[in-house]
This record gives sequence, C-alpha cells and structure tokens, in this order.
Amino acid sequence: MYYNLKETEARLEKTREILRAKNLDAALIYFDELNIANGWYLSGWCGQFEKGAILVPVQGEPWLLGGPESEPFAKQSSAITNTRSFPVFMVPDEEYPNAEIIDFAMLNKELKNSNTKIKRLGMVGTNTIPRQVYLDFAEGFEGVEIVDITDAYEILRSYKSRWEIENILKAVSFCDVAYDRMKEAIKPGAFEFEVAAAGEAYCRANGADSFAYRTIVGSGERAQAVVPTATNRKMNAGELVMIGIAPRFNGYAGTMGDTLPVSGEFTQDQKDCMNHLREVMRLTKNMLRPGVSGKEIDVPGRLYYQKHGLFDYLVCPFAHTIGLMEAEAPFYGPNSEDVLVPGMTVMVDVSFFGHPKFHGARIETGYVITENGCTPMSPKMDKYFSEDLK
Repeated sequence: MYYNLKETEARLEKTREILRAKNLDAALIYFDELNIANGWYLSGWCGQFEKGAILVPVQGEPWLLGGPESEPFAKQSSAITNTRSFPVFMVPDEEYPNAEIIDFAMLNKELKNSNTKIKRLGMVGTNTIPRQVYLDFAEGFEGVEIVDITDAYEILRSYKSRWEIENILKAVSFCDVAYDRMKEAIKPGAFEFEVAAAGEAYCRANGADSFAYRTIVGSGERAQAVVPTATNRKMNAGELVMIGIAPRFNGYAGTMGDTLPVSGEFTQDQKDCMNHLREVMRLTKNMLRPGVSGKEIDVPGRLYYQKHGLFDYLVCPFAHTIGLMEAEAPFYGPNSEDVLVPGMTVMVDVSFFGHPKFHGARIETGYVITENGCTPMSPKMDKYFSEDLK
C-alpha cells in the first residue's frame, strides 16, 4: 500500500476545514493518470486507463468515483474504498455488462437518502477536468452551486509532513545510484534507451512504484528539447548528453539531473559551460531560506546569465517544489510572490536551451527548507555540484 492512514485522516480533515471556511457542503477532487497528485494525496492510489474523482462531504465518509475496471483495484489498494462507477470515467465504448454503473443523478439521490445534501460544492481540478465530466456532474447535481477551490486545496500539498519528506528522501536515494548506473551506460555508440533502462531497472528493483516523468536522455541536438525522453538514437563521441530520472516511492518523487560527455571526458569548452550552471546552482542554493520569495530566489542566477551571455537561452526558472509531482507549485520564478517555509522540498534546477554550440544542458538536485536555511536531499549530488569541474 502506498498510503499512510494517519496522513489520510489528517488530509481529509484539512480538506473539510476548507469546506467549512467557505461554507461548502462537499468537495469534488478530479484526477487521472496525468493529473495524479490531487487524488493520490487523499487515496494513495490512481487507477489505470480510467479517470476518477474523490467526493469529500463536510460530514461523513469520502467516496471514490471512477470506472468499473478500476473498482476492484481501488478496493484493494486505495485508502478510500467506498466506490461508485460512472460511464463518464470509463474508457469510451468499453462495456462491462455485469458491473454496477450509475450516473451522477443516482449518486445525488443516494447522498440525499443518507442525509448528505449538497447545495454548494467545491471543485478541485477545474483546469484539468474534462468538459464532459463537468457537464455530467452539473446535470446530475442540478441546482448545486459549484465553487473552484483548486488553489486552496493544492496549497495543502506545499507543506510536507515528516512522513512525506522521508518518502521523498527515499526516492532521491534511488536517484543517487541510478545516476551512477546511467553514467556507466553512456558511451559512443550506445542507445539513449540503454541509458534510461540502466537507471530505471535499479529504481524498480528497489521499490520505486512509478516515475514522475519519462526518463530524460537527450544527446547532441536532442538536448534542445528541454525534456527529451530516451529514444533509439545512438550517442556520438564529442557530444554532451542530458540525463534525468524521477522515481517515486509511496507516490513521492525524487529526481536528479546532469549533463555528461558521451566520450567520458569534457572538453575545456564543455567544462566552462557546465561550470556556469554550477555557479548558478550555488547562487540559487544560497537563497534557500525561510521567508525568501520566488522573485528574490531568481535574481542572482538571472544576473549571472546576463553577465555571461546565457540569458537568451533561459527557459525555466531555477527553483520549484517537488512532491507527488516532480515539479509542482509553488514555482519560484521571477514574478513569484510565494515564500519559502520550513518543511518545503525544493529542487534547484539550472538549465538553458537553444544554445548554438551546446544545444541544451541541465543540472538538478534538491533541498529541504529548514528553520535556518536548507539541507541537501542528496549530500552526494550537493557535493558534486558544489565545486567547479577542473
């Protein structure tokens, strides 16, 4: 099981606190395999193929709404096992003649019969919920006022408990070894997918339950793609290759990123390039302390890029949080008013893309915000990036 019932109960209560504060009768939290985090936060589970939602009444037990194919899986593996199945969450045109499938009007009637009357409902995931799901729900709950509470709910995920941090650190420990395995697989003539397989095999064999993104291996010009997933391209001598992997443990992601020479040795120009990224990583790390906002965190790195002619190739901000998703809000970009708080888990992710000579490059490692500053999630990668390449 990928959930902790104490955590689940506390999160349900925090969700109900939002409902009480906004005078709402229930929350509907949408999720699917791509938008996994909001549902996983309460259930420690996500179905395959089918979409779903969690209904949390302000009083009473939560409901897991999905499709009939996922229902047996949910009853075995979800923290929320009170399930109902709906056509709109199913794979289109699939048939399950022996399954009990209802519509939202029937659910509304069932709730009313159990003394759960919904007049005002808070919806989470309004930026991702499919139009047909929304329309079907609104029709089945005719007359119910729907209020967007996505921001209020998602901010709960920004502040990590000790258990959450332990899971992230475990996932990061997979990254430490996966890094070595991937590095060993890099050589002229090797396929990008061989490098990915070397890292993924270790993570899976040691308890990773999934990956928060498809493993990044982008050699040569493919590094311009920002997040190039491994392909059947053969790597060539003299090129750089960008790598990244994001195993999950109990649903929580760790990650690492680096850019390495396919030949095994950097040229002097490549060293100079990577040392620019390392200096920006150090400048950004030095900004990681409570009370500092995103727009402050971003300043030293941007000034450095401007000074060294890299600003035109800057695509991504230098810091973001990590949790159930590898990159999730808050994103500490140049216009961000979000501030760091102890217990937040932050990745320093330094990159550029579209460079005429080096194409694209990235280095990434993470830190836990403490009362006085930060501590590295990976002492190994922190030490590695703390010094220039010689």
